[in-house]
Amino acid sequence: MRFLILVLGSYVAYLLLRYRERIKNFTGDIGFAEKVFGSGGTYTFIVLVGILVFIFSLMYALGTFESFLNNVWNRIF
Repeated sequence: MRFLILVLGSYVAYLLLRYRERIKNFTGDIGFAEKVFGSGGTYTFIVLVGILVFIFSLMYALGTFESFLNNVWNRIF
């Protein structure tokens, strides 16, 4: 199951990076991304989301995502 999540996450990340222009044309400008990242911030935001999807799916496949969540939530609560 973890391998399937890795494959699907990698594929979604690839699609986000490959079709970011079409995604941007479909969604329009994302206000906070344009404000935070400046001109072209929507493209930057889509790329960052794609990279994060890949990283989190890789972490889940390797089993480090659970320990990451435990460390973060134990410090907060």
